[in-house]
Amino acid sequence: MLTDPYFYALAVPAFLIVGVSKGGFGGGLGTLGVPLMALAIPVPQAAAIMLPLLIAMDVFTVWRYRRDWSRELMGTLLVGAVIGTAVGYWTFRHLDEAWIRLLIGAIAALFPLKDWLFQLLGRAGEPAAPSRAKGVFWASVSGVTSFIANAGGPPLQVFLLPLRLDKTVFVGTNAIFFAFVNMFKLGPFIALGLFAPENLATSLVLLPLALAGIWLGIWLHVRIPDKPFYFWCNVFLFLTGLKLLWDGASILLGR
Repeated sequence: MLTDPYFYALAVPAFLIVGVSKGGFGGGLGTLGVPLMALAIPVPQAAAIMLPLLIAMDVFTVWRYRRDWSRELMGTLLVGAVIGTAVGYWTFRHLDEAWIRLLIGAIAALFPLKDWLFQLLGRAGEPAAPSRAKGVFWASVSGVTSFIANAGGPPLQVFLLPLRLDKTVFVGTNAIFFAFVNMFKLGPFIALGLFAPENLATSLVLLPLALAGIWLGIWLHVRIPDKPFYFWCNVFLFLTGLKLLWDGASILLGR
């Protein structure tokens, strides 16, 4: 088990943020978990510590939202999840994490800006119609970025947010999707040798924090009306994009 106080000073807020995001807001800010811990430990180790906790959190979020998810969309999204996870596994040692973060950060930051601009211009319009091609594409991107950089939330939200689903269906669809993605990642993570006993013991120590975050996220979810909910989802997506851009640029400039 890790004993460095600096690591835990970062991991405690990281897992509270991840839990609140997954439990109540669709998981976008969950992208911040690995980057925060990576200030103290290598990125692969941070991802390995996080994955068992994400799966534990998935159990609670899937149970909470088990009746509130889009069956119409899920088949399409899971096709993309399988494709993305496979691509992520086969390219794990070859794709540059810095450029992945820059690309996803740009997408995540620009999408809310476009939405806010359209609202200012009075052109928000009707909810977008679901597209199978877009669903498979963005779910595949989400699978790849989840595997490589634990940044699967923003690509999926770029697809889901324009549909303007009921807020609970939105969070439930995210919950079911990432429960499958995280299970798909288990075998490849084991094959890559990422689950050292030290990492698993650290995950166990952090489990209560992750579950407390889930509970807080669910508590907030039921108390926030739809319009503010989607506003804050866009805010979180935008902030996540800025953080990913900063991370990617920092990695490149530090070389």
